[in-house]
Amino acid sequence: MRWLFGILINAVIFVALAGYFEKSIYIEGFGAALGASFVLAILNILVKPILVILTLPVTVLTLGLFLFVINAITLLLTDRIIGESFEIEGFGMALFISIVMSIANVIIQKAVFDTKEK
Repeated sequence: MRWLFGILINAVIFVALAGYFEKSIYIEGFGAALGASFVLAILNILVKPILVILTLPVTVLTLGLFLFVINAITLLLTDRIIGESFEIEGFGMALFISIVMSIANVIIQKAVFDTKEK
């Protein structure tokens, strides 16, 4: 359930960012955003662990900030796989989207799934 909710959150974030940054990110519709979010989730399961292991020394030296670069690479791979219905202008925009998505996912999932009482 949490995985599907994460896909839905990412799709909504894609649509919001596409509406705000019209020239830098293009999404054909909400269906394309859901498809891109699903492909991104699959890439995060299959490709991201390999990239993290290969870049572990750099990630340690940057205190984990290089993970945003890895997220941007997976976003660009998603752009290539989906095709014309999902487009990101460049690496800088992909890096910005990865940062925004990481922050938004942490905030939303903590608000929804944090059931522990203080």
